[in-house]
Amino acid sequence: MSHIPEARLTTYLVEDQARFYRLAYSYLHNREEALDAVQTAVCKALEKQDGLKDADAMRTWFYRILVNVCTDMLRQRKREFPAAPEDLDTGSYNDPLPADGSLAERVDALPPEVAAIVKLRFYEELSLKEISRVVDCPLSTVKTRLYTGLKKLRVELEGVEL
Repeated sequence: MSHIPEARLTTYLVEDQARFYRLAYSYLHNREEALDAVQTAVCKALEKQDGLKDADAMRTWFYRILVNVCTDMLRQRKREFPAAPEDLDTGSYNDPLPADGSLAERVDALPPEVAAIVKLRFYEELSLKEISRVVDCPLSTVKTRLYTGLKKLRVELEGVEL
């Protein structure tokens, strides 16, 4: 088996960068961090391209790298210690994502492993089989988490007056 030509991988990474950014932003909710995540994932993909043997797996292979980078960044963010509440100026904080009850906000409120599957299915339009490879869990688990997440969203949205 031969590896995927670098030109093909590079073309894929350049053509779909807006999708990659959108996915990273859906995890990180920060423009700079999302751009950093995409850049880091692209670098990792280029470093590990010799390990990719099947051109049909390129999409899920890269999404898995990107999701892992975003997850690592979220873990790192949790390790950082914020300033003590008494050290903050009470008038200086503005939440960049106001609590407006939007669908995106509700998806983000789901447990992380469920939100990831919903985002990959509906934001990135991956098949359930592709999602299974990206998140590295059995197809049945993906289906269960997707069903659970959609059921929770439906219950929440039915309680909202439109």
